[in-house]
Amino acid sequence: MARKPGEVMWPRLVANKILRKQLGSNNFVADFPSNEVSEELILETPSVDQPSSNLTSTVVNHHKDTNTHKYKVFVSTWNVGGVEPQEDMNMEDWIDTSSDIYVLGFQEIVPLKASNVLGSENSKICMKWNSLIREALNKKRHNNINKPPDFHCIVSKQMVGILISVWIRSDLRPFIRNPSVSCVGCGIMGCLGNKGSVSVRFRLHETSFCFVCTHLASGGREGDEKLRNSNISDIFSRTSFPRGPLLDLPRRILDHDRVIFLGDLNYRISLPEATTRSLVDIRAWNILLKHDQLKEGQVLEGWNEGAVEFAPTYKYCPNSDVYYGCPPGKKGEKRRAPAWCDRIIWRGEGLKQHVYNRGESKLSDHRPVNAIFTAEVGVLRTLRGYHSFFVSDRLDGVSSKFQVSSTHNFVWKGRSTSWKL
Repeated sequence: MARKPGEVMWPRLVANKILRKQLGSNNFVADFPSNEVSEELILETPSVDQPSSNLTSTVVNHHKDTNTHKYKVFVSTWNVGGVEPQEDMNMEDWIDTSSDIYVLGFQEIVPLKASNVLGSENSKICMKWNSLIREALNKKRHNNINKPPDFHCIVSKQMVGILISVWIRSDLRPFIRNPSVSCVGCGIMGCLGNKGSVSVRFRLHETSFCFVCTHLASGGREGDEKLRNSNISDIFSRTSFPRGPLLDLPRRILDHDRVIFLGDLNYRISLPEATTRSLVDIRAWNILLKHDQLKEGQVLEGWNEGAVEFAPTYKYCPNSDVYYGCPPGKKGEKRRAPAWCDRIIWRGEGLKQHVYNRGESKLSDHRPVNAIFTAEVGVLRTLRGYHSFFVSDRLDGVSSKFQVSSTHNFVWKGRSTSWKL
């Protein structure tokens, strides 16, 4: 049968989308080519002319001879609800501009309609967000006589509405190695990218980092949390990175030294809507958190979250501080009880959280959530001549400037590679 003009061949689009999602892990946007090697980096990399046995021996010996340095890491997640940012949007309102590494995760940078889910990624929206980030991070540099280091994007990757953008101080750029990405679609048919994750990994000096930006299944009905648990299991089982030429790079998320999980996890509060709203009105966060699905569940064993001392981040009326459904809307209109959908959690030694809070931008029905960490990084002693690069003056006063948040461990201790629901 002849196809009508303008008719969309959905099966073909679906097949193409799935195939495109399997492209190589170096398929991302950055200010520098991912295989660029600088002169400084050669100091800590054995010659490729050496036999493979000598290469392995050299790497192992170097790993034993390291110092530990600390860097300040800013992490943020924000579901922007398909709303395009204004050109004059001031991101300094919710981005701390005194860190060394920035990881910004977004969800729904485009509306999750069929043409966006099945079609090509809208690179213009991605570029717009990155342009705003660049302006915010480098604004102080242009206004400062001493000209502190500027920031460059080392990875920016989009999958439908999910975007993760990683930025680093320019003088640390020579010591970034093996950046790569891994996308997992958990949405339509269990494989399309309207829900899922975009994970970024890289090695800074001798320490591997992995950041997982997620958007899990929505829904506030009883049992919907099982879909979110299933999404998490899929993300951990299907996310995979290349091992590298020496087969010494971590492949799975949990194999990395420092791991941070961020995004719109969509977990709700397991209480009647009226009860939830009344407890939100009196800011009874501790009572509400006892019924928080993320803390109730058993899918994230061994992960940590800072103390949640801010109001639920979802769902707000447009351009308002009023939660959706307050006052009651029209008959038959969907209601969404307030919930802490947007979270940042982490796993592994060598990470200390100093700040965990939310921003107050009214761009969407979610509020952004931010965290600031100090991360321990192993640095080769053979590079101690570059000491000024390694010790961050941005760490000075971190604890005094911000109130250090306590940590809520999710009950379980130890490393677990089993993700049984």
